[in-house]
Amino acid sequence: VAKDLGLQLPALRDRGVRILDKGRTQYFALRGKTGHLVTAERIDREQLCESVQQCVLLCELIEEREM
Repeated sequence: VAKDLGLQLPALRDRGVRILDKGRTQYFALRGKTGHLVTAERIDREQLCESVQQCVLLCELIEEREM
């Protein structure tokens, strides 16, 4: 994420960048030491999308400060 936004890691933390998942379960996390977007826990496609052909999980990247 840091690389995609063109930010150094300290700037990522200073700007208050965080992940906001849609729904109750937090599936994604942002690693502060690397700036990588990772899965926060195991994602079970069959449980989430049962009979849906295309399974999509939405999340937002929130930045508290203006870029």
